[in-house]
Amino acid sequence: MLGPTTVLLIESQIHTFPSVKNLNLHLLLNFLFNPSTTMSKQTYKVCFCFQRRFRLAATEAPPQIKSMFEQYSENGIMTVDHLQRFLVEVQKQEKATVESAQAIMHNTAHIFHRKGFNLETFFKYLFGDSNPAIDPDRSIHHDMSLPLSHYFIFTGHNSYLTGNQLSSDCSDVPIVQALEKGVRVIELDIWPNSTKDDVHVLHGRTLTTPVQLIKCLKSIKNHAFVASEYPVVITLEDHLTTDLQAKVAKMVTETFGDMLFAPDAESLGEFPSPESLKRRIIISTKPPKEYLKAKEAKISGNGSQKENDSSEAWGGEIPSYKSRSTSDFKDDLEEEEEEEEDLQDDNCAPEYRNLIAIHAGKGKGGLDDWLRVDPDKVRRLSLSEQELEKAAKTHGPQIVRFTQRNILRVYPKGIRFDSSNYNPLIGWMHGAQMVAFNMQGYGRSLWVMQGMFKANGGCGYVRKPDILMKNDSIFDPRATLPVKTTLKVTVFMGEGWYYDFSHTHFDAYSPPDFYTRVGIAGVPADTIMKRTKAIEDSWIPSWNEEFEFPLTVPELAILRIEVHEYDMSEKDDFGGQTCLPISELRKGIRAVPLYSQKGDKYKSVKLLMHFDFV
Repeated sequence: MLGPTTVLLIESQIHTFPSVKNLNLHLLLNFLFNPSTTMSKQTYKVCFCFQRRFRLAATEAPPQIKSMFEQYSENGIMTVDHLQRFLVEVQKQEKATVESAQAIMHNTAHIFHRKGFNLETFFKYLFGDSNPAIDPDRSIHHDMSLPLSHYFIFTGHNSYLTGNQLSSDCSDVPIVQALEKGVRVIELDIWPNSTKDDVHVLHGRTLTTPVQLIKCLKSIKNHAFVASEYPVVITLEDHLTTDLQAKVAKMVTETFGDMLFAPDAESLGEFPSPESLKRRIIISTKPPKEYLKAKEAKISGNGSQKENDSSEAWGGEIPSYKSRSTSDFKDDLEEEEEEEEDLQDDNCAPEYRNLIAIHAGKGKGGLDDWLRVDPDKVRRLSLSEQELEKAAKTHGPQIVRFTQRNILRVYPKGIRFDSSNYNPLIGWMHGAQMVAFNMQGYGRSLWVMQGMFKANGGCGYVRKPDILMKNDSIFDPRATLPVKTTLKVTVFMGEGWYYDFSHTHFDAYSPPDFYTRVGIAGVPADTIMKRTKAIEDSWIPSWNEEFEFPLTVPELAILRIEVHEYDMSEKDDFGGQTCLPISELRKGIRAVPLYSQKGDKYKSVKLLMHFDFV
């Protein structure tokens, strides 16, 4: 922000240069410190000898914003009192005070209008970083004193892989990256090394290169609580002999020391709470198997996948829960089963068994036995995505009941060799706490996952809605429910692509033609996507379109936002995305920053939108 001294210094320097003496000071300062609002032209070459010139318009407030400013200002100035009233009445910030309005003005102050906002600075505030769709001051606010089974937990799958499931390197780097993004469940597949005297982490029976287990454990210790103080769960896929299990137990104990949570009893009657397990490491594993008896993985050589979605560079559309038929399940390729039996294997090293805090077990019976709720002890059950989809067709409410006390982990089907993911709502709407995702990939399903865990301060634990925890009336995910609320979304405009992308990134011969897709990821009745018209030849598109989304289960709904550039002859180009938990969406006019395919925030790209619930 410029102070009076800076202004006077610049003004004095102007008079020392005859060529700029007659420049208006306001325009010069505006050019120097707010170049995005200047007018200029952009030239595109066509066929070597022709040029197309386009005018680059200034970033200008949409008509609705101008009208709003006129309503909450006087003589072209919005005072602190005006702003406070705007915050309460339009932004629905009922607790906004004159002091909080003054703080906003101070942070967005303009050197030429000390008495308040003019239209330009009001627009700058609305489109600025201090006006996001999710309250930046609202950190962890869910009740964290309930058992672990009451929370959705940010969960990784094969967390050590740097790329695809068949030939990529294994490393501690993706583990660190996941932890720093708030992931709270790390999966490690542990195998004997070639000389059978040490333990490696790798995707077994593939061409992936191994990494030492001790290196992964040390990286987890050093980065576990960078993003969140709440517990980290390490799920181990064990393919070890008894002596190597003992070696792992020693590694884990020496690495984590007092950080390690090891319950006194062999099995828990109820899971402890995230609050009681702050800065603790929890081990969870299925029953140890004799690795010599481990069955060979059945990997098809054709690598084909029967998918309903397309293969755009930014990821195919999220498959609908309703779109999968029984024949689809029969056509899925076989994958290595993560079989789970009761933890009574005589070949298990006792010191290894004593480390396990969350016991995994599927039992020897069928689905009814897997979902049996034991009143005296809790456990973890793992199902593949297609196992869950198939079970949900006949046992939906039973799955929900099981997850009220026990933990359900869902993992990607084995043919996702490219480290793609599935629709996470299939797990969440059945109460599954650990919906395991390939965090090293990208695509729409992962964007929804990232959107869910922006909630509750990004701590990696999101309390499940009450609708999933009622004992008297078990939620049926397949039932059609009445509309609880309707979300109204207005897409005003966007900006920032001119600065974050090369000027021929979207189109070699003209400025881009952007459109926005807006929709809901949620239960089947709520899931939908809509789109705006495409605005031709503009780096600062202004759509001014409104959409309505009736929601039957808003507690599980995620708002999806994508921007694409229309291309008549090829696939449309990706221009940014974000997903926001509707449970934490702030009403009012908000700035919405966009992210890349991999989930990295762009420096400048953002949308101006309005949200309301009716």
